[in-house]
Amino acid sequence: MKPYLDVEDLDVYKKLCRLHIEVCDLAHKWPQEEKYELGSQARRSSNSAPAQLAEKNDDRHIRNKIEGVNRSRGEAGETIHHLFMAKLKGYITEKSYLEFRGRYKECIRMLNGLEKTLERKVPERERRWQVAEESAEYGVNDEPLPQGWPIPED
Repeated sequence: MKPYLDVEDLDVYKKLCRLHIEVCDLAHKWPQEEKYELGSQARRSSNSAPAQLAEKNDDRHIRNKIEGVNRSRGEAGETIHHLFMAKLKGYITEKSYLEFRGRYKECIRMLNGLEKTLERKVPERERRWQVAEESAEYGVNDEPLPQGWPIPED
């Protein structure tokens, strides 16, 4: 048994790679004028999500690994956006968009867990947020922060 995981051992990495292949297959069916526009952006961001994990895999600094996880999460979110635009343009169905979105959101949750695991390897005084408790939430005064953007007040 080896004392560490290779990037290929991570379930989230495998899922993101599979999603990338599927996004590529999907984007190649879009209109020709999207080949270097939306299609390229969707393919690039969907590839960058697992690539960010691979890039930081052998990094010896935990903070750098955490940054790779953060970037991967950002690329997954960007891919969701590109798929949403494809839905708005009529290139994919609502059902297809929601399926991809759900799978990317699952990966984002997995990345959140990976980040919390890595954060536990950082000395407590240097942690960016509380992770000592399994039930710790990212928030203030025990109120978790909502996902997404805040709703503007009237």
